[in-house]
Amino acid sequence: MASVAVIDYGMGNLHSVAKALEHVKPGEQVWVTNDPERILAADRVILPGVGAIRDCMGEIRRLGFDKLVAEVVASGKPLLGICVGIQLLTDFSEENGGYPCLGVLPGKAHFFGNTLQDQQGNKLKVPHMGWNQVSQSRAHPLWQGISDNSRFYFVHSYYIHASQPEMVVGRCHYGLDFDVALSHNNVFAVQFHPEKSHDAGLQLLRNFLHWDGQP
Repeated sequence: MASVAVIDYGMGNLHSVAKALEHVKPGEQVWVTNDPERILAADRVILPGVGAIRDCMGEIRRLGFDKLVAEVVASGKPLLGICVGIQLLTDFSEENGGYPCLGVLPGKAHFFGNTLQDQQGNKLKVPHMGWNQVSQSRAHPLWQGISDNSRFYFVHSYYIHASQPEMVVGRCHYGLDFDVALSHNNVFAVQFHPEKSHDAGLQLLRNFLHWDGQP
């Protein structure tokens, strides 16, 4: 029986992710766990995240999960980053005065700023919270069955700019254009919450549970 491990490092609503996974593929073994052996034994791994980057990275390093994530990446098994998970996988975040991250996906997380405006000059609220369209920059197995410009649910104050454009598989606009889905080899990461994004989000999770880690 296939299994997926949701890495529990004490940050985020992990059980909503687990319930969504169980819903889209009944019978899948879903483990919310901080046990390195169980994480490495799983067929697929999810790195979630909610909260400040300094707190998340502090717990990840304290638990030795920085090395664990590197081992998962090197193993070739599919890894999905969600929300702050995508920021954790990049090189650096501007949050908390600037903080180094895991360096799996070259890029940085930037603050939207306090003067963000729409095209009519109206001030936009930060954090970016709610539904927004995601344009698919290129084809990927995790987009299967999901229409281009489908809407997903976001909650974030920092946005990703990837250093390597070929990694970008999804983009969004909120006062500015930014990267919301990155992929490199067996790693796929999204800024939005698929578990809160209704049909499109559930389809992405379903695709992940069938993905072999190949681009």
